[in-house]
Amino acid sequence: MAHRQGGSLNTVLVVDDKKSMVDVLKRSFAGAGYAVLTAHSVKDALDRLRSAAELDMVVTDLKLPDGDGLQILAAAKERSPLMPVVVMTAHGTIENAVRAVKQGAYDFIAKPFDPDHLLLLVARALSESGSRRENIVLKKEFSRYLRMPELIGESPHWQSVVESARKVAPLKTTVLILGESGTGKELIARAVHFFSPRAEQPFVAVNCAAIPKDLIENELFGHEKGAFTGATEIKQGRFELADKGTIFLDEIGDMDLSLQAKLLRVLQESEFERVGGARTLHVAVRIVAASNKDLHKAVAEGSFREDLFYRLNVFPLVIPPLRERRADILPLARHFVQVHCREMNRPEMAIDDDALRALEAYAWKGNVRELKNVLERAVITAEGVRIERRHVALSAPEAPPLPTAEGSLLAVGDAASRAAEIALIEQVLRETGGNKSRAAEKLQVSYKTLLTKIKDYGLENLA
Repeated sequence: MAHRQGGSLNTVLVVDDKKSMVDVLKRSFAGAGYAVLTAHSVKDALDRLRSAAELDMVVTDLKLPDGDGLQILAAAKERSPLMPVVVMTAHGTIENAVRAVKQGAYDFIAKPFDPDHLLLLVARALSESGSRRENIVLKKEFSRYLRMPELIGESPHWQSVVESARKVAPLKTTVLILGESGTGKELIARAVHFFSPRAEQPFVAVNCAAIPKDLIENELFGHEKGAFTGATEIKQGRFELADKGTIFLDEIGDMDLSLQAKLLRVLQESEFERVGGARTLHVAVRIVAASNKDLHKAVAEGSFREDLFYRLNVFPLVIPPLRERRADILPLARHFVQVHCREMNRPEMAIDDDALRALEAYAWKGNVRELKNVLERAVITAEGVRIERRHVALSAPEAPPLPTAEGSLLAVGDAASRAAEIALIEQVLRETGGNKSRAAEKLQVSYKTLLTKIKDYGLENLA
């Protein structure tokens, strides 16, 4: 937390006219791994703000001998609009501290205070500031690459998923993304975030399957100092870091039942306690979850809470496997070749017809992720400016072409889970405003078949 992305220490300017206070805070910040600059007056602080080569944050007293902290706040914001400033204040001047927050201060803290609480406040401020800076960079990249070039695909079903993500993005609605591994679930989650009003706030991704069960509660919700052996300081969890932004819970079907209850409370009440803590924390976080499992089946088997499933399944998005949206293979292949050539400083390469046919015919069990990796190897092994069939190393025999009917409900029914079929019907019924005739046409099934499935799956409220 005390380091910038590049590895150097975050630098904090501490301003107070009392030498004893400055010394205490300097020791506290230095002990936590920060570089510290100090000042005892407005003049000293303004000089530091002008001359410091690197400065990430300001902690200043409100009342100083030659002015007040509001002058320092204004100068800090002039140097960098995203620089967080925390104001220290005595109880008698809290009204002025509130005024400082209205003028752009990150927060205020009333004296006397526990230095650990100030450290936590500073860590949170720097984390949010860093996330905002990263998001500004990402948004600039968005503009440069037509607002997210990875959303590449020509198949009607992929276009439908992207359009649905755009529609739900401005809302607070919880989103559940279903699809096999490697289909692009995190990409769609990021699209929901970046097309939303939260785009400049943090996007925090958590792979629930990759974190051991005995650590995931601590990872999501943090812990208090002394919560367990080795907990020597307060740790913020991912939900705190995602406050005001979006948290992406990938592979949520792997989450332990005991933790699902705590997650349900966050969904319902937007509150939780850190591990070992009694103080209730409140967050304003949008939850986007994803799974490659059949969550309906998991609910039936008792491994996933039914109430949590229905809380998450407000707006399901189904991403079909790449083998069922073959119209996306060639655009994605050409895009990945461009990306890899750029990253490796290679001249632009073309893919010859034999290689393209092999890519189109392959089964792609690893989906888009496998396609990207295959083309990375192809760019490495190609000698000239053309990728030939011999450069395309496919790990299994090529499969006969599958039916290419985009969005075909029959294809999804054969190849995907019952959960994906239900979610696809829900999605298309929403898109058609409950018009069953249009929905049946889009799903490429008969009107009678659709009516039967709507009844079987209990979806009458959508039709």
